[in-house]
Amino acid sequence: MSLPLPKAHRPDGASPLVQETGSADAAASHEPPRTPRKAALASFLGSTLEYYDFFIYGTAAALVFPQLFFPTANPAVATIAAFATFGVAYIARPLGGMVMGHFGDRIGRKNVLLFTLLLMGGASLAIGLLPTYEQIGIWATVLLVVGRLAQGFSAGAESAGASSLTIEHSPEGRRGFFTSFVMTGYASGMVLSTLVFIPISALPEEDLLSWGWRVPFLLSVAVLALAFWVRTKLDETPVFEEEVAQAGAVRKLPAREVLKYQGGDVLRVLLMSIFSVMQTVFTVFGLSYATDQGGFERTSILTVNAVAIGLSMAAMPLAGRLSDRIGRRPVMLTSMLGCAGCIFLYFLSLGTGNIWIVFAVSVLFMTVLYSGFNGVWTSFFGELFAAPVRYSGMAIGNQLGLVVAGFGPMIGGLLLVDGAFGWIPVAVFGGVCALVSAGAVLSSRETAHTPIKELGGPYLQATRRP
Repeated sequence: MSLPLPKAHRPDGASPLVQETGSADAAASHEPPRTPRKAALASFLGSTLEYYDFFIYGTAAALVFPQLFFPTANPAVATIAAFATFGVAYIARPLGGMVMGHFGDRIGRKNVLLFTLLLMGGASLAIGLLPTYEQIGIWATVLLVVGRLAQGFSAGAESAGASSLTIEHSPEGRRGFFTSFVMTGYASGMVLSTLVFIPISALPEEDLLSWGWRVPFLLSVAVLALAFWVRTKLDETPVFEEEVAQAGAVRKLPAREVLKYQGGDVLRVLLMSIFSVMQTVFTVFGLSYATDQGGFERTSILTVNAVAIGLSMAAMPLAGRLSDRIGRRPVMLTSMLGCAGCIFLYFLSLGTGNIWIVFAVSVLFMTVLYSGFNGVWTSFFGELFAAPVRYSGMAIGNQLGLVVAGFGPMIGGLLLVDGAFGWIPVAVFGGVCALVSAGAVLSSRETAHTPIKELGGPYLQATRRP
C-alpha cells in the first residue's frame, strides 16, 4: 500500500485535515488525520515518566545518596558529589538528543519515543536495585553514574520528540496549547515523585537508608507500562509521513543539515534552555538548602514544592493558549524577567523560617512565572525548525543548554558561602542565566502564527528548489 500523495501532487488540492477523526473527509483527501488529543496524552505520559524519574533521583541525591553511594568522611563533599551525579545525566542528554534526533528525523517520531520510554524505565529500575557503597565500594558509585547516564540519554530524546510529535499533530492556531501538555507531564512527574517520597522520607533513618529509598525507583514501572501502551496506539505524524518521508525530504544526516542551515536557531534554543537552571535550583539545590540551612523539615519543603509545581499543571496550558493568541516571545520574556527577580525572593523566604511565606513565594516563582516558560518552550523551540530537521535541531540545542541546568545544584553548592545571605551568589547565577535566555528570545523570530509548512524559514529558503 503506497503512502498518500502530498498536497502538491493531489489533483483535488485538498487542505490539511485538522480534526481528530478518521472521517470520510480524511479518506477522501488521502491525508492522514491529525490526533492532537491523543498526541498530547502520549506526550504527557512520557514526560510524566521522564520527570518522575528525574525528580526522584534529584530528591534522593539531596537526601540519601551522599550517605549511600559516597564515602561519608566529609558530608559536604559527599553532597556535592551526589549533586554531580545528578548533573552528569545532562552530559548524556545532548548525545541522546543528537543520536535519537537523527533517527527521529529519519524513521519517524513514534518508534524513537517508544525506545526512549523503555530506556528510561529500565535505567530507573536498575538504580532502585543497586547495591550501596558500603556493600561493594566504588563500584556502587560507578553503577549509579552508568544508570544516571542512561536516564540522561533517554531524556535527551524525549522532550524534543514529544514536542515534535505534538506540534505536527496539532491544528493551526492551537499548537501552543496542545504542546504545553509535554511539560504538564513535568508537573505531574514532580507531584507523583513527591507524593511517593513524602511518606518514604518520614521513615526512620535506618529504614530510609536500607530499603525505603528504593521504592520510588521501583514504582516507575507502573508509569512506564501505561505510557508505553498509549504510545503504541498513536499514529506517526502527518507532517512526517507526508512532507518528509514521502516527499523525499529525509536527510542522511539531519544534524549536519540543521547546523548548516539553521545553526543560529540551534544556538538560540541552547541559550534559551539555560533558563531551566531555575527549575533545578528550586527543586534540588533549594531542597537541600532549606533542610540544611533553613531548618525546615524535609516533608514540609517537599510538600510545598509538590503543590507549587502541581498547580502549574493548570498554569502551563493557559500559558500555551495565551501564546497562541499574543505570541510565544512575550510570554517567554515575561517569565524570564520575572523569575530573575523572584529567585531572590525565594531564598529570602527560606531565611524567614515561615513555611507559609515560602509557599506563597514558591507559587509565584514556579506556578505563575516559570510556567510562562515551561508551557511555551515546547512549541516555540520546535517551531523554529523545518520538519525534516525539527527533532534534531530542537534536541541538540535544548539538551546542550540543559547541561548548565543539570549542574545548577552543584554550581549552587560551590557558590554558597557562609552567613545568612550566603545564597546571594546562587541567586545572581540564576538571574544571569535568565537574562542570557531573555536575550536569545529577543533575537528569535515569532512563530505562533506561522503555518506549520512554513516553519523553519532559513532551512526552507536554502533547500527549496525553484
